[in-house]
Amino acid sequence: MTDHCAPTFDQLAHSLGFSCEEAGGLVEFRNPFGLENWTLTVLETTVILGSILALIWAVIRLRRHGDPTNLALWFGATAYLFIIEPPLYFPAAFGIEEHVDTMFAHNVFTVDFLWGRLPLYIVAIYPFMATVAYEIVRSLGVFRRHGALLGATCVGFVHHAFYEIFDHLGPQLRWWEWSTGNSLNQPFFDSVPLPSVVVFAALWPMSLAFCVYWFVGRKVDAGTRFTGPQLVGRTVGIGLLASLGTFILPLPATVFGAGSTTVRGTLYAAELIVLSLVAIPILFRSWQSQRQSTEIPHYTNAFVRVYSPLYLLVMAILWITALPDLRDATNGLTANGDPIGNPWYTLACFVIAILCVAAIFTTASPGHRSAQPEISDGSQRSTERAATTTEAAP
Repeated sequence: MTDHCAPTFDQLAHSLGFSCEEAGGLVEFRNPFGLENWTLTVLETTVILGSILALIWAVIRLRRHGDPTNLALWFGATAYLFIIEPPLYFPAAFGIEEHVDTMFAHNVFTVDFLWGRLPLYIVAIYPFMATVAYEIVRSLGVFRRHGALLGATCVGFVHHAFYEIFDHLGPQLRWWEWSTGNSLNQPFFDSVPLPSVVVFAALWPMSLAFCVYWFVGRKVDAGTRFTGPQLVGRTVGIGLLASLGTFILPLPATVFGAGSTTVRGTLYAAELIVLSLVAIPILFRSWQSQRQSTEIPHYTNAFVRVYSPLYLLVMAILWITALPDLRDATNGLTANGDPIGNPWYTLACFVIAILCVAAIFTTASPGHRSAQPEISDGSQRSTERAATTTEAAP
């Protein structure tokens, strides 16, 4: 691999406690009990298991209900990962080193790919968190009531809450380290680049969710069945177009804030505020409507109902163990020199995530907790027409 040990990455690697030159090749395995600290093993176990269960759920949905939406979501998120991440790891290999320097370095975990750049849990976290956010919004009936754009906006908001709980803890526990001198990371929100808070926590899942619902979800709701090649083609397209959306959605900040960190930060924050102001009332009204709806059974996702509370519990425990060092930090650094996140922002994200999980528990009708496909007006009319045709047939 060309320039697999760039100076910035090498510096970040040494700061995290490993050597870039000694990082393995395409795949490397390590003792899970010999990592930087015990939290790395807990994190990767939680995320990888969640991603595997999300994939199993997606296969079950397809086989039992003929609904490939979850499968397109899972593989679309994974396709997005492999489009976005490699250029960030190896800018020289992609010929963009003059424009993009190393932005961050992950610590080494039990399973790593690409010369220590890509831990397995990072591969897993994309489809895992995308599934949690999308299915919470879907369970509240937002897509069915409000369509692709507003549904995707709500997915971005929910994903942001779940992701920032993790994002503000990572640098302190040495899960990764950001390059503070990289202009693309500016401005910072405590230990996290504001572009990460907005783009990777909210805008990319919004872009992904829009593509998934537009190209697969709404078609399934209308009764369309896809062949294998059709589904593969749409899933690849979802990954490509979601990547394009991630470039388009932050354009106000990246274009108008190009010459000023302050302006760029203000515009990033404004985008997140607008997204939140749109999503919150829609989620609340959808929750109310779902509770009052006589349509049963409501769509529910057993995986999300079980695993999203478990994820929040694990993250809460990790945060509690990190609080003593955070409390004693000076000038934003712990005694070990690790940057701390914003505990108050994280607390707000915890509250939002908990309310979202509680919402999907308080909308399902007793006795109707198995997953059923959402019924759009179009598919309902199609069913009624089919029934009428059947009754009229000799």
